[in-house]
Amino acid sequence: MNRSRLADLSLLIVAMMWGCTLLIVQHAVRVLPPLAFNGVRFIGAAILLALIITCFYRSQWRLISPGMLLHSCLLGLFLFMGYAFQTVGLLYTTTSNTGFITGLSVVLVPFLALVLLKHPISRFTWLSALLAACGLYLLTFAGSALTLNKGDFLVFLCAIAFALHIAYTGIFAPKYPALPLAAAQMAVVGLFSLIGSLLFEDMGPLPQMLERLAQPEVLWALLVSIGPTSAFAFWIQTVCQKFTTPSRVAVIFAMEPVFAALTGMWFGGEKLGIMAGIGCLCILMGMILAELKTSPRTVQ
Repeated sequence: MNRSRLADLSLLIVAMMWGCTLLIVQHAVRVLPPLAFNGVRFIGAAILLALIITCFYRSQWRLISPGMLLHSCLLGLFLFMGYAFQTVGLLYTTTSNTGFITGLSVVLVPFLALVLLKHPISRFTWLSALLAACGLYLLTFAGSALTLNKGDFLVFLCAIAFALHIAYTGIFAPKYPALPLAAAQMAVVGLFSLIGSLLFEDMGPLPQMLERLAQPEVLWALLVSIGPTSAFAFWIQTVCQKFTTPSRVAVIFAMEPVFAALTGMWFGGEKLGIMAGIGCLCILMGMILAELKTSPRTVQ
């Protein structure tokens, strides 16, 4: 298996981890406000990656440069904006609209890759992206109509932010060591999230906040989120985007809601209708088409 195929398989595992743990995170943010949760999650992920660097890759600390820190801040800003716009948008729109509009980043990424990276967009790339977008619509709405409201604009900004994060990771990942780059952007997301929580969320007095953090559903979600779905997931993404294209990453990440739907069906008592099932198949076909027909990125 060449590096490009191995990178795509690793990114699919990341999408599976994100989708399968969404139900756990949803339960946690009912107890701890979302921005506060993300603040603890990403600060914890940054500390974990810093410990890994210190214990096993200490020489990489010397590879940190002002340029890397600046670009890490940019990636962290895009990631924070994605989570923040999505969270605020959920106050004004439905989860279905949020899921579908966020997933539209799968269509935005090829265009951004063309503009930023000069990657050519083949008809197979567009077809795989459109298949994934159609699948997201069917999976999200399951035959009901898409109705737009004022929160949808905020969620669309979230989709742009996530698309920018994928596209710019494709630019910066080949230039810098993956671990410090991932750790720095985790720290930026965590810091901005904590600031946002202090400004916009009611955490109550310190004892109440500590009591919320001690709840089993919050502790379990943080354990899952800090390690597998934050520190390791974004470390994997940073490494893998050295060997694959942003367009393929976007199509692969469109599998996240498929895994989320299957997890909800198996463990949350949710039902997956015929249209939603067809949507899952469309996303899978789009991913397979991107894998088989998109020319793999040349490894430098």
